[in-house]
Amino acid sequence: MSTAFVVGGSGGIGAEIARVLAREGWDIALTYHSRSDRAEAVAGDIRALGRDASIHQVDLADTDAVLATAEAVRSAHGAPGCLVYAAGPLVPLRHLSKVTPAQMKSHLLSDTFGFFNLLHACLPDLRETRGNVVACQSAAQVRYAPADGLSVVPKAGVGALMSGIAKEEGRFGIRANGVGIGLIESGQMLALSENGDIDDAYLEAAAKATPLRRLGAARDIAEAVAFLASDERAGFVTGQVINVDGGYGV
Repeated sequence: MSTAFVVGGSGGIGAEIARVLAREGWDIALTYHSRSDRAEAVAGDIRALGRDASIHQVDLADTDAVLATAEAVRSAHGAPGCLVYAAGPLVPLRHLSKVTPAQMKSHLLSDTFGFFNLLHACLPDLRETRGNVVACQSAAQVRYAPADGLSVVPKAGVGALMSGIAKEEGRFGIRANGVGIGLIESGQMLALSENGDIDDAYLEAAAKATPLRRLGAARDIAEAVAFLASDERAGFVTGQVINVDGGYGV
């Protein structure tokens, strides 16, 4: 294996993805937006597993900054064999009627356009390594969750880009797959709880709405990402989305 470039690797889910991929034998380049302390802690965990790690600060909406970060990763590790997109802004729960144009524009720029910037910067390297892309998406693409539009709409763009990469870049050996994230007790959910957007009653009702009658964990997402990133286990899998949602979409 080579290097996995984990974008958003300092967040709750991204950090677990980075650790699981390191366990699988990948070196890790991870990004953060503002919390360098969290990124350093994750890098320390990766090095403790015997793998190389580097951290890189980036604003995904800044095209030049993304290109510079891709070059820094290449300089530190060589061309990556896997690009994992695990980033995205904190998404407040708002019905679309209460979402302002400025809010939607901000989320589209940081999420959908930010992901396009990453693809633009990294595709030459992925062609060189015949690598793969795994994007964290939303399980609500299958079954819409009320007040989740600021996540669902930008992630729909991410999903469309992934389909395009799978269709167009397969001739270069590139695979592109997604993991649809359901209700996970990490990252966004913890932040929304702290902000008062959701409470225990919301989480209890959400758990009851899934066939498995529980919420997921960051490790559930990370293991699905590791499967899709593996050429040995998923080498003939592309253009797919695994929804890790406890059956919410059924």
